[in-house]
Amino acid sequence: MQTRIFALAAAVALGIGCFLVVRPFISALLWAGILVFCTWPIYQALTQRFRLGRTAAALVMVLVSFLVLVLPLIYAGANSRDELASLGERIEGLLSGGLPDISPMLARIPFVGEIAADWWRNVATDTGQLMSYLRPYATTIAQTVLSGLLSLLAGVAEMLVAICLAFFIYRDGEAIARRLTAMVERLAGGRAGPLLELTGNVTRGVVLGLVGTAVVQGGMTFFGLWLAGVPQPVLLAVVTGVISVLPVGAPLVWFPAALWLFSQGSLGWGLFMLLYGGLGISSADNLVRPWFIARGADLPLLLSLIGALGGVFAFGFLGLFLGPVLLAVGYSVIKDWADQGMPQPPAPR
Repeated sequence: MQTRIFALAAAVALGIGCFLVVRPFISALLWAGILVFCTWPIYQALTQRFRLGRTAAALVMVLVSFLVLVLPLIYAGANSRDELASLGERIEGLLSGGLPDISPMLARIPFVGEIAADWWRNVATDTGQLMSYLRPYATTIAQTVLSGLLSLLAGVAEMLVAICLAFFIYRDGEAIARRLTAMVERLAGGRAGPLLELTGNVTRGVVLGLVGTAVVQGGMTFFGLWLAGVPQPVLLAVVTGVISVLPVGAPLVWFPAALWLFSQGSLGWGLFMLLYGGLGISSADNLVRPWFIARGADLPLLLSLIGALGGVFAFGFLGLFLGPVLLAVGYSVIKDWADQGMPQPPAPR
């Protein structure tokens, strides 16, 4: 009896010690595992079709991941200090001075100009009351927004760690997968196969949906802002890609950009940004994300929002992706488990 108690205490102590050692890298390990899992078919193609060794294929995957995921953030961060200061001044000026009066500009639009101008006057009036409440806190709000942007850009370091860890997971992925499968089979028994398949489909669908939407919306935003002459197109494109995880993320960038163009007297480019943002950038969210997520499991809008926001608080920048993935997997597993206990409808005769 004493031997068992001593063995149990030693096992608990060992588990706590391992957790303390791994805790600083938990989010990076999770992201590395998800990255490897979602891109594993590409890695297999490199090793089987192109006859690359495991180490060479893992190195190629790590380099591609760096170019796609990290390089844009590094570029934006290296060029964004002065731009962030300018952006902070613009946010503070908007909160202090209210929305710009663009009704004369809108009135020049053929056919619908007067209607658009009246609509904007009503919006500016209603928004002015809100601005009057926020005006004393303009500096604080601007600093909070900037600190949030800086924290997102600071996630580059953690993502670099995740990509470095992914190299070893790529190289030893088959052995790791066999051991994880064996462990799940011991825990779940006959349900291990369907459970692993469900988890894999959900994870791949959600991650590819989030990353695909971020890349598409970020690229489209950069092109539109650069074409229209809006300042800081790279930084704003990176911000758009990051906040595209949220259901209404992209309009928080392209709509103020359109207002800025109107305030500068650029009627044509302002209309272009409104149409391009509404019909192009935001429409991509309704096409890319559902196309990928439908391959796994559909995550309710509320869980997607909670997953993104809660993930940021729990894991930092990487939580934007980890949060929705973890909630999607948990939701799908619970839903599948609950469906197993529901009576099946009788088969039609």
